[in-house]
Amino acid sequence: MGGKEDDADSNERSFFAELPLSGDLPEPPSGRSGAKKQARAPQTPHYHGHRDRLRTRFREAGAGALSDYELLEMLLFRSIPRADTKGLAKALINRFGSFAEVLGAPEHLLREVDGVGEAVAVDLKAIAGAAARMIRGEISRRPVLGSWTQVIDYCRAAMAFEPREQFRILFLDKKNVLIADEVQQSGTVDHTPVYPREVARRALELSATAIILVHNHPSGDPTPSRADIEMTKTIIDTTRTLGVVVHDHIIVGRNGHASLKGMQLI
Repeated sequence: MGGKEDDADSNERSFFAELPLSGDLPEPPSGRSGAKKQARAPQTPHYHGHRDRLRTRFREAGAGALSDYELLEMLLFRSIPRADTKGLAKALINRFGSFAEVLGAPEHLLREVDGVGEAVAVDLKAIAGAAARMIRGEISRRPVLGSWTQVIDYCRAAMAFEPREQFRILFLDKKNVLIADEVQQSGTVDHTPVYPREVARRALELSATAIILVHNHPSGDPTPSRADIEMTKTIIDTTRTLGVVVHDHIIVGRNGHASLKGMQLI
C-alpha cells in the first residue's frame, strides 16, 4: 500500500496509459495442424512525429512560431515522455487562460486538472521559478532605472499570478543597482499590511539609498486604490528623512501593471 505521493504518480501514469506497442499473439493449442504463429507489427505512437515537427519549428523559428498550447506541449514532453501532451496542454490553457497564467498558477490548482499529478505540477513550477530567476539575473547586473522593462517583466513573472497579495521591495544602492529583492509581507486576496517604519529600517540595514515598492492585485486589475496611494506617500515621507528615495510603486496583475509615478500619483 502506497501513500498519497504514490497514488498521485499512479493517477498521472494511468491517465496517460498506453496500449502495448508490440507483442506476439498466443501460440495455438498443440495438435491443431497448419496453424501459424501470428505477430503484430510494431507501431510507432502517432505523437512521435508531432513532437519532432514541433521541435523542428522551435529550432528553426523560435518560440514565437508556436502558440501558447504548443509551447506548453514542449514543456510537458519531458514530464510525460510516453503520451500525447496536446490535450493536456490545451486543458491547462483553457483552465487558466494563457501560458503565463499556467506557469503562475498555484500547484494545488494545477493538480485539479485531469492528467496533472505531482510530477507535472512540480516541473511547471520549477520552470516558472527558473524564468523569474533568469529575469532577476538580468536586472541584478545593471542599473535598474536603465532596465525598466526588465524590472516590470520580473515583477510580473514573480507576482502577477499569486493568489494572495504580496508586498515586495527592491533595494538599490547609490548607483541604482539591485542590492536585495525581498517579500516584506503577505496578506489576503485583497489586502496586505504594510509598516512604513519596517520598510525604512530594512533599507538602513541593507545600506540602500533607493527602493522600488511592488505589490500585486490578485483580482487581475492593477489600478491603484486610494489606500495604495496613501500608503505609498507615507513610506515616501518616512524614508525621505533617512536619505532613502522611493523611485516608484508598481502594482502588477494578470491584466497588466500600473506605475504610481507614471500615473503622476506620487
